Amino acid sequence: MNDDALLRYSRQIMLEQVDIDGQERLLASHALVVGAGGLGSPVALYLAAAGVGRLTLVDDDSVELSNLQRQIAHAQADLGRPKADSAAESARALNPDCQVTSRVERLDGEALASALHDADVVIDCTDRFSSRYAINRASLQTGTPLVSGAAIRFSGQLAVFDPRDTASPCYACLYPPDERGEQADDELRCAENGVIAPLVGLIGTFQALEALKLLAGAGQSHRGLSTFDGLSGEWRRFNVPRDPACPVCSSMRPAL
Repeated sequence: MNDDALLRYSRQIMLEQVDIDGQERLLASHALVVGAGGLGSPVALYLAAAGVGRLTLVDDDSVELSNLQRQIAHAQADLGRPKADSAAESARALNPDCQVTSRVERLDGEALASALHDADVVIDCTDRFSSRYAINRASLQTGTPLVSGAAIRFSGQLAVFDPRDTASPCYACLYPPDERGEQADDELRCAENGVIAPLVGLIGTFQALEALKLLAGAGQSHRGLSTFDGLSGEWRRFNVPRDPACPVCSSMRPAL
């Protein structure tokens, strides 16, 4: 790191859990952020600001007026632009030294697995069960740690799934796949249910923190499932064991 970098990241370097070595790990790391909306906005901005060396932002949607209430990486002038491009521009404005790549597409199958192969962590900022299951499967396939978040109405949640840990559950252990399909997706999306603006910032920032800990090697990754009730201001935490009969990870990892 040069003098400017040492000054820029000095408040993190002062932390004994990060120090020079942890900051160097951040600078050498690559984070894949899938979704550049309400959750992806604070994730992208904080990871760039904190010094993650490479960011890849993936989203096939465009900025709409109703997004601006909560998706803070986008501004009025970005209406109609691809969200991935708009968020990438905002991240670069915060930290020009961060190499930010935008991909205006919906990744699936081998393309998704290939993207995860090249990343040190994947942050799921999507709002569809179908996307979450696809990212979870790719995470298991590539051994890439997954930071998952969700926010809707006044409720949010976060979980970290690390396939490198044989005792770690996967997303399907927590939410087993069912036959609801598109109905389940509609039940989850803010467009059909609404969301209070700061909630996505709170959960997205939590996701960014967990991603930074994984990349820097600081502390211990979040365990279990944390949920937040914005109306009462209460956090709850639940243990989530790995399901030995999980239809997804039981066939992709060694038995416990």
